[in-house]
Amino acid sequence: MNKKAINLRDKFLLIKEHWTPKVIAEMNDYQFKLAKLEGEFVWHQHDDTDEVFIVMDGQLRIDLRDDAVTLNQGEMYVVPKGVEHKPYAEKECHVMLVEPRGVTNTGDQDGELTAQNDVWI
Repeated sequence: MNKKAINLRDKFLLIKEHWTPKVIAEMNDYQFKLAKLEGEFVWHQHDDTDEVFIVMDGQLRIDLRDDAVTLNQGEMYVVPKGVEHKPYAEKECHVMLVEPRGVTNTGDQDGELTAQNDVWI
């Protein structure tokens, strides 16, 4: 059991690439991941799980097929399972994601933005 606090600011300093979530902790079968986002992601969905976006710094827009949700620092949004979405950050944005272990960042889509899973920092 780890008895040290996890410093989110220090962990974000270790992330060099955009759109590559890194695991910082696990609880039961869920992972807490940090990512730096900038620019446009791909349309995708997660058929088997919801996905939580928590904005730690910056602003994130999550496009939905019929709407969009804009998140500012300190705000969160849960994308329900099966809902197609596309994150977008005009400027670099820092987010925490909460999702089950093994979830691929691009969901049902493979491509150049698909990140390696279960990479810890």
